[in-house]
Amino acid sequence: MPESAFARTLCSLTLCLPLLLPNLAAAQSAADRYPSKQVTVIIPFAAGGPTDNEGRIYTNKLAEIFGQPFVLDFKPGAGNRLGTQALIKAPPDGHTLMFTASTLSVIPLMYSDLGYDLYKVVAPVTLVSKRYAVLVGAASVPFNNMAEYITYARANPGKINMATAGAGGAQHLTGVWLNTITGTEATMIHYKGTGPILPDLIAGRVHVYFGTLLTVLPHFKTGKLRPIAQASLERNPALADIPTIAEGGYPGFEYSSWLGLLAPAGTPLAIRNKLATEINKIQKMPDIVARMGTDIQLIGNSPEAFERYYMGEYERWKKLVKDANIQFE
Repeated sequence: MPESAFARTLCSLTLCLPLLLPNLAAAQSAADRYPSKQVTVIIPFAAGGPTDNEGRIYTNKLAEIFGQPFVLDFKPGAGNRLGTQALIKAPPDGHTLMFTASTLSVIPLMYSDLGYDLYKVVAPVTLVSKRYAVLVGAASVPFNNMAEYITYARANPGKINMATAGAGGAQHLTGVWLNTITGTEATMIHYKGTGPILPDLIAGRVHVYFGTLLTVLPHFKTGKLRPIAQASLERNPALADIPTIAEGGYPGFEYSSWLGLLAPAGTPLAIRNKLATEINKIQKMPDIVARMGTDIQLIGNSPEAFERYYMGEYERWKKLVKDANIQFE
């Protein structure tokens, strides 16, 4: 850089610095005092579900640590939009948060009428955890592992029925992804939620399903269902002898079922970092590790890392939806 240009840049920085410092100091001061009152944590799903059960563990611990109540506020419905609308209307001071799930990465694709850019109106706090997942088959299917599944599916296009918890959801898109990379044509059978899927799968009315380990493991032990391949990036020790789909020649393949924490856009990074740090500490507590069990992979990363994660998922699903010409109901 020429000397004169360098001098001008240095001068500009010198002039701006006094303006920036008070803002930085104010943000840090707010983080030091945080939280100064009750924190409302929105859950955009019905009470009693996995987000509620896991989220409650963290909010109880955060209340103990900070000495302020962390109160759950359930706003289910409209594909997470009710909860999100409540979040983005709240002051960006960290006293309103929202637990979110893998649907965060598909909502902008499912709904063209949001009225806002989702990723500009929320601020990431942390990717709390992932749930280990398995591609599971009915006991009656004529394949026992991923290689056999692919061979059978290629020879019988359209004859394998794959259950999903709804069109456009993570299970649906993951199934389409699997079809795409393996050259298979499983037929998607969309249910209105996860409740009716397992009975139909056990009865053989549908053939395969991407399920969380917690929900399907008991049925492996009774022989009512069989694990075809693990759908997480890493093997779960409870199924140590079952390879992952990624290991089978499809690197990066993962059925994403996760829990994350969001704040309204504009919430100071210092506050979000403070929350992320405390959640990471909570995850190392022996009683918490024991309560989470073997089906949950604890993450607790930084706001920046969480944003990279869900934006990466969004870009992958966006391309898949376009290439596969997926139409949302």
